[in-house]
Amino acid sequence: MSHKHLFAQALGAHEAEGRLHLAAHSHHLWPDASFEGHRRCWEDGAFLADRKWDKVMGEVWPAAQTQVAAELRLPDPATIVFASSTHELMLRLLSARGERPVRVLSSDGEFHSFRRQAARWVESGRIVLDTVPVEPFASFADRFLEAARKGSHDLIFVSHVFFNTGHVFDRFGELAPLADPEGRWVVIDGYHGFMAVETDLSAVADRLFYVAGGYKYAMAGEGVGFMHCPPGFGLRPEISGWYAEFDDLSLPPGSVGYAPDARRFLGATFDPSGLYRFVAVREMLAREGLTTAAIAAHVHALQQRLAERLARTPFAEAELLNPLEDRAHARFLALRSVNAQPWYRQLADARITVDVRGDVLRIGLGLYHDASDIERFLERTRSVTAMP
Repeated sequence: MSHKHLFAQALGAHEAEGRLHLAAHSHHLWPDASFEGHRRCWEDGAFLADRKWDKVMGEVWPAAQTQVAAELRLPDPATIVFASSTHELMLRLLSARGERPVRVLSSDGEFHSFRRQAARWVESGRIVLDTVPVEPFASFADRFLEAARKGSHDLIFVSHVFFNTGHVFDRFGELAPLADPEGRWVVIDGYHGFMAVETDLSAVADRLFYVAGGYKYAMAGEGVGFMHCPPGFGLRPEISGWYAEFDDLSLPPGSVGYAPDARRFLGATFDPSGLYRFVAVREMLAREGLTTAAIAAHVHALQQRLAERLARTPFAEAELLNPLEDRAHARFLALRSVNAQPWYRQLADARITVDVRGDVLRIGLGLYHDASDIERFLERTRSVTAMP
């Protein structure tokens, strides 16, 4: 089944240039519904002016919270806070830890926003960092859980789906018993898992932080970073904007108050357009009957079709790092090869958009693809004669 009609504007622009976009894991194409959401944001800003914030915080914000909570099976939407990026939320979260330095456990496969910031914090002495190698991945979960249980860390940070290889770590429920408001905090980076694989946090919502956003599979673009904040954890972040004390504006001068829910991690004035887009996309998916499970099944079938045909392409010699199995799977195939970089360049010359991370070529499929796109990819691959 094809869902291309939901992406008519974005696909029309790509097809006009003869481009085949196979990077849904990187910059997911925006559905037409996101345009309508963005338009509503502009209209509210232009027509309501100052009064737009009544609508943003009174209607759009709660609607977005409700959508995230429904997706993650969270019992209380008020545990969700939004920001322009997950990086902002990570800074505010660490600022709520009083230790100097903070002892952090993570993996060596985290996304750049955490990897770079953590490296700089190590340089400045703000944190001490221990990392568990992701590979070999078959033993990663056991090794990571062992390090978490044996260590005396203040903060544990790990991905649900690893951005580079597509490996899935789905045993964070076993980290939950380690979490305590006065002790260790556990943070799950769900950016490459949110709305890509079904995620149920209902049993651990009172223990784990979870950060993700709308840029990838939520199809809402930038500006929709969010964090689920378990009650009682991090009540007074040091990095704190004035929005975080909306409930305490009557405090005496000089007092620093905080909202009692996830808004304690809020910053200051922000661009709400991402929230409008996110809500509009989620409403569109509901109208179409497209759940995360349904979209994952659609993508999985395309991934199988592509994987089966790779044996007849120059990519046959590559190692598929995330084989297709009967379990949660990333929305991309990760192909490791010494030829990944030249492949990427030559595919770009053939107007095929994928991406590359070191020696890993990533081919991402999404809701806007169908079987015809797999055939187009294979045809253009055959036309690339200079493959190493």
